[in-house]
This record gives sequence, structure tokens and C-alpha cells, in this order.
Amino acid sequence: MARVLGVGGVFLKSRDPAALGDWYASTLGFEIDATYGGTSFLPANQPQGAYTVWSPFPDDTEYFGPNGQRFMLNLIVDDVPAALAQIAAAGGEVVGEVEELEFGVFG
Repeated sequence: MARVLGVGGVFLKSRDPAALGDWYASTLGFEIDATYGGTSFLPANQPQGAYTVWSPFPDDTEYFGPNGQRFMLNLIVDDVPAALAQIAAAGGEVVGEVEELEFGVFG
């Protein structure tokens, strides 16, 4: 199973936070803390040189995809193709192709 190894922080609204947490736990191996309903990722478990980027984009950007979504998550995973396959198998929509750039592999 591909696993998420890190992210700087993501906070979002949900009609059913528990169900959303369960989906991430069963699909990508998140360990949900019962106390606050979220998860934390330790830097020691991330690949050497990994980092988190925070960057605002213009309201009309198409960088996040063509559907007008209001946020984008970049998660550090140990196996991008396997993670995308798990997401698709769990009912998620995988858009585009895997890209290998000078600063990482993205899907």
C-alpha cells in the first residue's frame, strides 16, 4: 500500500468530517487521531530533502485543474503511481498523467 509521508497542513470544511477521515484512512493509510479527528506527519518519516510549499494563486488560475476547485493538496507519498491507483480504486478521480519534474514526481 502506498502511504502519504507528509504535508505541511491542510484544513477544510466537510459535511461529514468523520466519513472523510475514514476515506483517507482506508485509501491512503492516514492514522486519524480520535481526539481531534486529524492526523500529523513527522518530518523524520519524510524522504530526505522533502519540503512543503505554501503559495497563493490568482483566483482565475487553471493550474489546479479545469473544474474550478477552491484548493489543491500536494501530499508527499512513497509511491505516486500506487497511490493514484489506490485513489482510483476507492472512487477518486485521477486527472492527467504522472509528471516527473526537477523537484519531484506529481500525479
